[in-house]
Amino acid sequence: MAHILVIDDDPMICKLIETALTRDGHLVSVKHGADELAPNTLKQIDLLLLDIMMPGLDGISFCQKYRDEIDCPILFLTAKTMEQDVIDGFAAGGDDYIKKPFSISELRARVNAHLRREHRDRHHVFSAGSCMFDLSEKTVSVNKVTIPLTKSEYEICELLARNKGQVFSLERILETIFGFDSESDASTVRVHIKNIRSKFSKVEGCPIETVWGVGYKWK
Repeated sequence: MAHILVIDDDPMICKLIETALTRDGHLVSVKHGADELAPNTLKQIDLLLLDIMMPGLDGISFCQKYRDEIDCPILFLTAKTMEQDVIDGFAAGGDDYIKKPFSISELRARVNAHLRREHRDRHHVFSAGSCMFDLSEKTVSVNKVTIPLTKSEYEICELLARNKGQVFSLERILETIFGFDSESDASTVRVHIKNIRSKFSKVEGCPIETVWGVGYKWK
């Protein structure tokens, strides 16, 4: 059982999600606005479903404000499908998005896929150059300094580091990390890579190298 928090100003959508995920055995908490949320609540959840367009504090602003306190996947619920809106969501720290209107089967599949990735058994560490991966904590550190990666950013790094020197296309990274049925596209991967490089640059150079016209590899 996972504790899932839903933040959406539409009571009907919240009730629909709560009913479906409760039937799957999850504990579901519902908030109709991001303004009313106590920060301590964020440390007690396993997955967050977050609406983008809400009165008061919108979903992207909420994510930008609290992402460092949320150690779980964030899935945006959005009727906005313009590329820049999606890019803004990922840049704010989102891991995936679900386009409204959505089917309950799609919602359940995406939620359960992210929860499965969260609970994979990982009990060891490995190094890739100067980077140390803790596979149980899902963290990457350089010279004992932890890089503050989101879940999706971490998974991209782990995929490339485990296959050091091998070139991965944008499409292969997308399918491996987000699945074949994801509505994300190649721009999603580019944004994540850009964010990863920015975070690594504060410690040392980023080990992800662009192979022009092909994709990316771990140096």
